[in-house]
Amino acid sequence: MTDHQSPHVVVIGGGPAGATVSTLIAQQGYQVELFEREKFPRYHIGESLIPETYWVLKRLGMLAKMKSSHFVKKHSVQFVSPSGKHSAPFYFQDNKPHECSQTWQIRRSEFDVMMLKNAEEQGVIVHENVRVHDVLFAGDQAVGVQITDESGKSKEVRASVVVDASGQSSMLINKFKLRIPDAELNKGAIWTYFEGAYRDQGKDEGATIVLSLRDKKGWFWYIPMQDDTVSVGVVADFDYLFKGRVNHETTFAEEMENCLSVKERISNAKQVAPVKATKDYTYRASQAAGDGWVLVGDAFGFLDPLYSSGVMLALKSGELAADAIVEGLQKGDTSQAQIGKWEAGFVEGMNRMRRLVCEYYEGFNFGEFIRRFPHHRGSVTDLLIGDLFRQELDQVFDDIDSMRSAKSPVE
Repeated sequence: MTDHQSPHVVVIGGGPAGATVSTLIAQQGYQVELFEREKFPRYHIGESLIPETYWVLKRLGMLAKMKSSHFVKKHSVQFVSPSGKHSAPFYFQDNKPHECSQTWQIRRSEFDVMMLKNAEEQGVIVHENVRVHDVLFAGDQAVGVQITDESGKSKEVRASVVVDASGQSSMLINKFKLRIPDAELNKGAIWTYFEGAYRDQGKDEGATIVLSLRDKKGWFWYIPMQDDTVSVGVVADFDYLFKGRVNHETTFAEEMENCLSVKERISNAKQVAPVKATKDYTYRASQAAGDGWVLVGDAFGFLDPLYSSGVMLALKSGELAADAIVEGLQKGDTSQAQIGKWEAGFVEGMNRMRRLVCEYYEGFNFGEFIRRFPHHRGSVTDLLIGDLFRQELDQVFDDIDSMRSAKSPVE
């Protein structure tokens, strides 16, 4: 790493959020340096994209690369009830007849490399194997970072804005004690990968399948990927999955018995990866920005993976933050009010997806809801594909509340 003019922006972390925010700022002619502590490719969970990622990928110049990739094409999602009844495939194209309605099931190690290389191609100065030890402040204003470079030398890199995209181990969320756990969505997950598992054919081959446990205490994801691999994981309350259990492998096997549709699908398959687990799920930072600093992606918050919104929220937060930062750099204003101006609208959208997640766990019958309010079919679909950032969609939740109230006994 050689000394050079200080960048306008420093980004901590090279995942989808970091690659997005850095690329979009660099596209506007500003110097951006990105520091990633690992050497890509590296493993990461989160394989399923939803259609609304299309628009950010388009701005990033990633669409052609995605279309020419070997990632499995995803056209739909399908739900399986506790009794094993399969819903009809939920085709995105039916609601939005546009190429954005076809998305992908990705291998994150490959996708993240593609995103990071794309950032570099568009002018971002990317450093891997570089650890950021601290964010530097002058009073309340972030002014740069303290790093250890590839040679082991410690140095300071000054910048007008520091973006923390370092994931769930976010430096700034911990420094300022900003993390707010979501007690209602205190979940965990256990997962692994299989080769040779059953998959549907044709347009349905790449569908994400959400399968409820027989006792309704959780659900399995079933995500077909390239190379005849399927990602399979169970999500349930933290206490249910992790307290009083022997180990993760045993728990996974026990929950497979609680979801015979999954067991049947992998009956002739070979497990090709260790069982993994995560115990810290839904949380959010109490603020997304301060003077000279911003949190994006998982560094700001993470939402339960039920509707595969993780990468979309990472890309969207990166996009919104980038636009606010560019505007701030143009005006010479890197205050919290300027570079965090996107937070309120983003949180509103995130809350809409969270509400859909909570409704699923509470057993709300979406089929019954659509039969009663057929004019909401398109709006519910919009929410599920990640088109979350429109206030008119709140009418859906108003009518969910009215439907629930109508069923409640009179006090």
